[in-house]
Amino acid sequence: MRNSKYLQALTNTQSIEELWDMHTRKMASYGFDRLLYGFTRYRTSTSLGDPDDFIVLTNHDPAYTDVFMGKGLYFHGPMVKWVLENEGAASWSILGEMLDQGALSESEKRVLEFNRKMQVTAGYSISFKSISPRAKGAIALTAQADIPQEEIDKVWAEHGDEILVMNNVCHLKIMTLPYATPNQTLTKRQREALEWVGDGKTTQDIALLMGLTPATVEKHLRLARDNLNVETTAQAVLKAALQNQMFVIEA
Repeated sequence: MRNSKYLQALTNTQSIEELWDMHTRKMASYGFDRLLYGFTRYRTSTSLGDPDDFIVLTNHDPAYTDVFMGKGLYFHGPMVKWVLENEGAASWSILGEMLDQGALSESEKRVLEFNRKMQVTAGYSISFKSISPRAKGAIALTAQADIPQEEIDKVWAEHGDEILVMNNVCHLKIMTLPYATPNQTLTKRQREALEWVGDGKTTQDIALLMGLTPATVEKHLRLARDNLNVETTAQAVLKAALQNQMFVIEA
């Protein structure tokens, strides 16, 4: 597929699943057969937020992600540190430079050792530009196990600009699609009740509009707050909106 056709198809995707399948296949055509995308809206000076609130997309083997993500190894990843402090793309060749300069901590060295065992050794990281200090998105493009860093650098020298554009478009498209972890997904009734709250309606108004009792409306709102792990209905409206769970066109 020509790049222009790919970008057109990417921008027309209607689900995260469709987008991710398309993007992983496209990146594999350049030699990047394993991707790890992450995004948070809840970053602070000392934390990336609750992992349950992250958007994480990957086609890595669970043997890798269960440790790297599940056991929090990512928090000590030197390239994770790089994407938090920079924007743009970086070759993983800088890891060798950091190692030679003694710039890596022991915990960062353990991450490199784990990555070597899992054949995650060559690739590029892209840190996306954000307009909010609370938000950060990035993607790690891992090269095929039989492609050394020197070879993938040659691929990047020839195609890096187009790869960067494709990943930027992919990231921006993800921001428009509904995404929530299974335990944070709202039911149709919970979403409808939150939508009416977002429109400024009172509990009594919502009860009339939904044909329910005020007590049942309150129950739907309470369950929505529980699902989204927030304390107030206002927070639930904000979080559901950030996850693109509200005012969506159902397929």
